[in-house]
Amino acid sequence: MSKISEFFGLYCKDTALDFKQAMDTQTCPYTQRICTKMRKSDPEIKIGTCSVRYQNQDIIICPFRLLEYNQIFIDCLHLLTMHEPGNELYLVPEVQIPGGHVDYFLVSAKDKRVRDFIGIELQTMDTTGTVWPARQKFLSEQGIEVNPKDLNSKKSFGMNWKMTLKTILVQMHHKSETFEHLNKHLILVIQKPLYDHMRSNFNFEGIDGVRLGDPVHIHSYNFEENKNKLSLSLHTRVSTDSTGIAKSLGLNAESKVELQDLIRILEPKLIEPNRLKIGIFS
Repeated sequence: MSKISEFFGLYCKDTALDFKQAMDTQTCPYTQRICTKMRKSDPEIKIGTCSVRYQNQDIIICPFRLLEYNQIFIDCLHLLTMHEPGNELYLVPEVQIPGGHVDYFLVSAKDKRVRDFIGIELQTMDTTGTVWPARQKFLSEQGIEVNPKDLNSKKSFGMNWKMTLKTILVQMHHKSETFEHLNKHLILVIQKPLYDHMRSNFNFEGIDGVRLGDPVHIHSYNFEENKNKLSLSLHTRVSTDSTGIAKSLGLNAESKVELQDLIRILEPKLIEPNRLKIGIFS
């Protein structure tokens, strides 16, 4: 069985798909742009591995894979508590705040003036080793010519569960106080196996259920085969505050930003390319 689950968005179990064309065009179907995962030794070659097979599970290793149908953003709309019908929705990527950058801001605006916003962080698995030999072996099995040296490689990959989780929880803690201070929401989107490891490896006692008033929300997604493809579906939601995240790590944070400062960052980014579009993925 192939260790590659998806190649440029194509399900690797469906051998009728045109993997050669995907390799040639190197386009990510979730961003409609060229894949950003590149070989260090040759940046022109994009790796294109969205998800891999590891310990009998399909594990997402590229955050852009979470953008399927923009469902993760739709699942956050209820947290825009000040949003009203008639407001425009904008999806602003990579906004810098104290404590680091936030992957996306989902903004409700009227006449390009911010009315409400939430922050959304995406976290997928960090791998150890290299996925490249498994990728090349899969392509060879599809009759696509690859470098024979890659097929003889003994190198493989693993999952860095604990370090991935510690890194994102520390980042969430740094940013959660800012959002709590502003009375806004910060959402972490992850896959179920990562959520399961989070609960078993860190102190999540008392973090159960979901409360709209909590500043930090965690959305966990299933990633399972459905109609001969892998699809995302919401698995569970929990929420907490900056104290709850701190308790899981035993850390403190002090990064804060005032509301008007953040609005001044967001409003120039309320441009047409950042309008949230529903159903553009096919």
